[in-house]
Amino acid sequence: MADAAMTEPTRWWLVRHAPVINPTGVIYGQHDIDADVSDDRVFDAVARILPRGAVWLQSPLTRARKTAATLRAVGADGEPPVDEPRLMEQNFGAWQGQERAGILARHPEAYRRFWLTPAEERAPDGESFVDVIDRVGSVLSEWSETADGRDVVAVMHGGSIRAALAIALDLDPARALAFHTETVSVTRIDRYSDGAWGVVFVNVTPWRP
Repeated sequence: MADAAMTEPTRWWLVRHAPVINPTGVIYGQHDIDADVSDDRVFDAVARILPRGAVWLQSPLTRARKTAATLRAVGADGEPPVDEPRLMEQNFGAWQGQERAGILARHPEAYRRFWLTPAEERAPDGESFVDVIDRVGSVLSEWSETADGRDVVAVMHGGSIRAALAIALDLDPARALAFHTETVSVTRIDRYSDGAWGVVFVNVTPWRP
């Protein structure tokens, strides 16, 4: 990576969306639910650490778009956000919008199997975490070329951020599921011209001391 290190990497600033407005215990996945963007202190702090003049991508789900719009309203700067469907949360298929307890009661074997091997297993009519890694990987590859050497702010979801970390760290998918990122936190990964990755920080919450 010696030659690549002499060039500017493409710097990815991964922002998880704001807290969702969703009943406890309900699986929402790709359901388009609202988010609470009322905490000015949080958004002001995050906007201050984001780079100026960046390329902006966002999941097209309302919670991500609303988060991006709020960050920009309080001072974050960059090109107009581009909707990127491949950044959406994992699709839990027929289980979306249902309570976990109800799914366990009605489909105990399928539910237990899914959580025993969550990286490879798909919910009915849904996708696996491995599927999420594949689609997020295509975004990282394509946009790293398009925005070569620039900053990219991507407002996305917990699952898609885990997928990006799996790629950057070359992790087994099951191990990447151990990552947790808080809402509105920032994770930074860099992609070099030879395809190598660097992880700068994970789950930064600049509104805290």
